[in-house]
Amino acid sequence: MINKTLNEKAFHLLKEKMEQGLLPQWVITDPDIYQLEIEKIYGFTWQFLGHETELKEPGSFVTRWMVNDPVLLLKNRNGEINAFLNSCTHRGTMLCTADRGNKKTFTCPYHGWSFNTDGVLVGIVAGNKVYGDEMCKEEWNLRKIPRVESYQGMIFGNLDENAESLEDYLGDMKWYFDILLGRSGGMEVIGLPQRWVAKANWKATAENFAADPYHVQTTHRSTVEMGISPEDPLYAGYGHQVVLENGHGINVITSKTGKARVPFQGTPESMWPMFAEHLTPEQLDMQSRVTVFVGGVFPNLSFVSPIHGTEGHLHNYLNFRMWRPLGPDKVEVWCWFMIDKAAPVEYKDAAYKGYLGSFGPSGTLEQDDTENWARIVEVSQGLMMRNKELNYNNVNNYLMGLDRVEPDENFPGPGVAYPTTYLDAIARSMHEHWLDYLSKGLFVKEESK
Repeated sequence: MINKTLNEKAFHLLKEKMEQGLLPQWVITDPDIYQLEIEKIYGFTWQFLGHETELKEPGSFVTRWMVNDPVLLLKNRNGEINAFLNSCTHRGTMLCTADRGNKKTFTCPYHGWSFNTDGVLVGIVAGNKVYGDEMCKEEWNLRKIPRVESYQGMIFGNLDENAESLEDYLGDMKWYFDILLGRSGGMEVIGLPQRWVAKANWKATAENFAADPYHVQTTHRSTVEMGISPEDPLYAGYGHQVVLENGHGINVITSKTGKARVPFQGTPESMWPMFAEHLTPEQLDMQSRVTVFVGGVFPNLSFVSPIHGTEGHLHNYLNFRMWRPLGPDKVEVWCWFMIDKAAPVEYKDAAYKGYLGSFGPSGTLEQDDTENWARIVEVSQGLMMRNKELNYNNVNNYLMGLDRVEPDENFPGPGVAYPTTYLDAIARSMHEHWLDYLSKGLFVKEESK
């Protein structure tokens, strides 16, 4: 691929700027950069497809996307989860257009070819007259997604058959996912994932969740004015920002005292013995003190485990969200609500109401963020943006600036943990991995060194 934007000179300048904690603004929405991202990042990284509880019975299916590749995710008769390219092998028509359901076979609307839950071609209209006995049906089975693996119920796919395992890719994030997803023995998805299209670039949305608690006090000022959030401008900064491998990261937000406003994020006391059963002492202590977990798995999966509610009652839940790129200035947002299977039904219902009021297209916090994301892409394509830089060194190294905050060696969890979440450490790590993927094999000289 001949690329007009990221030539070798531009690459070295970009790398030099990023080492200073600066990111040229033009890279956010540049169309050539975007095409490189789709090929070199999304063609080789693990992407979230769904949760096992969305596929309850044999024959259950959901349709998903890996950017531009349609995916049919289903459970076969033996209870195994399969993922196929959602495209008929005959003429390429999208095989299944429903969001979810339960089927024994999937029939193409174009010519009527049918496939079972193992992706095997089992029916051809007038096959004996049109194709005869010479046709080898095995050659026309649905194409499998090259790699599909799960962790704590989360299903991921990878288009690279030679990719490292999902567990290796997640690395130390597994320690935190064991808290978020395994604290009571398992989570479940309730309702359909909400979906909507936003005017935004996927890098800005992923960074907003994984790396930027600093925006909370200003962007979500309305929650402070309504008394939902504390007035302390540092309230979202208390705790630790943890940089993990492969561009992943998590913010463990507590409070000024180092303890949560309410223990165990306001979950029912009847569940606390379950936490002690499934977590290590270090994980249990962290769960007892945290107010919010928020972070991301590179490139486009984000998550938040907050305390929200309605009518003065606070509840905890887990929100997973995937940012599907639709262009350099457009994303489709997928948003899942998850909660402990073992939680009381009335608690689940109340937590779901709190989620709807905060996130999703009708949520107050979501609307705040979406407005800012749109303003970023609106201004990023101008001529003057070609030499304008975004700052990821905390205002020229003042106070919390680049290399000014030392890691907390006493932090009980894995990763490089800094004693504040008002930091750009995760963002810079994300940018470094972004550039590593983007530049791999792009310049012959780079590979020969």
